[in-house]
Amino acid sequence: MRFAVRALVFGVAVAASLPIVIDAQSASESARSEARLQLGDLLRGDQRYWESIPAYDQAKPGATSEQLVRVSSGLLQSLLQVAEFTEAHREALLLRSLAPTDPSALALVGDGLWSSGLFDEAEAVYRDVLAIDAGSAGGRHGLAQSLATRRAYDDALDWIQAALEIAPNTPEFHHTLGFVYQRMHRFGEAADAYERYVGLLPSSTNTEKADWARAEVQFLRSFGDRQAVQLTEPGRVHTIPFRVERDKVIVRGRVNGRSAVDFVVDTGAEQTVLSEPVAQDLGVQPVANTLSAGVGEIGLRGLQAARLESLQIGSFEVTNLPAIIKSPPLGGLPTPESEGFSPIALGLSVTIDYGQRQLIIGEELPDEPADIVLPLRHHRLAVVRGVVDGEHPRSFVVDTGGEVISISRGTANLLAPLTVRRVPIKVYGTSGWDDDAYLRPGTNLAFDQLLYRNYSVVVLNLHRPSALLGFQIGGIVGHRFLSDYRVTLDLDRSVLKLKKL
Repeated sequence: MRFAVRALVFGVAVAASLPIVIDAQSASESARSEARLQLGDLLRGDQRYWESIPAYDQAKPGATSEQLVRVSSGLLQSLLQVAEFTEAHREALLLRSLAPTDPSALALVGDGLWSSGLFDEAEAVYRDVLAIDAGSAGGRHGLAQSLATRRAYDDALDWIQAALEIAPNTPEFHHTLGFVYQRMHRFGEAADAYERYVGLLPSSTNTEKADWARAEVQFLRSFGDRQAVQLTEPGRVHTIPFRVERDKVIVRGRVNGRSAVDFVVDTGAEQTVLSEPVAQDLGVQPVANTLSAGVGEIGLRGLQAARLESLQIGSFEVTNLPAIIKSPPLGGLPTPESEGFSPIALGLSVTIDYGQRQLIIGEELPDEPADIVLPLRHHRLAVVRGVVDGEHPRSFVVDTGGEVISISRGTANLLAPLTVRRVPIKVYGTSGWDDDAYLRPGTNLAFDQLLYRNYSVVVLNLHRPSALLGFQIGGIVGHRFLSDYRVTLDLDRSVLKLKKL
């Protein structure tokens, strides 16, 4: 959150241009801490987050207990703004120990846990906050975010609107309101909320998240009065045959009634995806530019957003759906960019039966038995909880378009140093080649009772996609993780089911 105090405008200018000199002989330790704390607050209020971080760190030595709470709170807010999620997690744990019953501090603790992908722990903290102070805007907002990841959109809407009753001028709350409306396919109201979010930001704000929101307003407005994401046969469960090529699940689909093309079933995509040549062949026109982030050296990638009149795959058909056109296309890849289809991006549950080669899609799927059942959260992408080397819980993206099991570089940095030579490998993703990718042997992974001992994982740079999503991606599980099972991503029950073939 960013608050500008007009009485301190002159102070901001002075602090920004002149060094602060503190006489160690005339100032107590707490006075020095207070000066550095105020400098950190001023820099943060001026959106100079990177500069505020060392100011807050320097304020800690000699600070009183009350000052430490303020220092830690300000530092945590700055770390979240610059997507330093690993440090934010550490600071959240410190703040919790400093102020275990302070609802304002605890709401920030929840935000720090959320940014680490620890959604269960964050939700528990938000509920603790509301038990202490039912009027906490931060607690209400956090709970709304958490409920939305479990598809409880009506409840999430109630909580975010309740948060806005307390703090109507908090930009982030309007962004979350837009997100909830968008997931409910109420695009007009989502655009209104994103527009309010952008309008409440300081005029100097120039962040990736703000750029994305501005583009999203334009795109959502392009739907006009059309009802977005309409199933032609609501309530029906569709069974569609697929084939597997190069560890990809592939189905045939028709866009706008035109000739059928191959689609990769890609739960690691936020929208239906078309390559630039196929979009041109099918006459699909872009309506806005947007931002995406994925594996690869480009990191953040500009793409085009489009609206499809219809998409038909087997007996399944949906109209007025969002899509992404991969334009401009990437060059230098070993294979051309492909089309992608994600049922969960449309809010639908899906079963991928690798044994029968069948894709089963529906708003609700039968509650079938499974050998392994993992809690599932869906925040733009579907994630499950994994534990790395027995002590580092992380959220892993379930990506049917991916091939290997990987961990992020941020996760790898928490582990014991390698005792063998790092083995570089060639890896590319939606944002090009990841030149720094490497193979890390001897890693232990646990997904509930599903264990991978002494396993070699690929280490990827996932900082940019994590920053755009708003939480740290711990890793990715793809074809090698899923292909031995009948896999169900059940959004209604918020579970991932694996039944051994």
